[in-house]
Amino acid sequence: MPEPAKRDPKAPKFLEITIKDSEGKVWSTLYAHAKEFSTGSVGFYASEKLGNPESGERYQSSMNFTLIGSKPGKN
Repeated sequence: MPEPAKRDPKAPKFLEITIKDSEGKVWSTLYAHAKEFSTGSVGFYASEKLGNPESGERYQSSMNFTLIGSKPGKN
């Protein structure tokens, strides 16, 4: 796999993301860990199930945070 075009030297190992509803009730806290994507880009990825604190219904969540400009260029 080619090296990313750039990296963020000050990027943390993970991001902590708190999911709240419009009334301020916390549904879950997700952790997005540093990742090298199959495209060669770098960033963070989180995937987790979270529950509605009122109804107990569960939702699947996934998020990508990609460093803009990190995808390897064409040689």
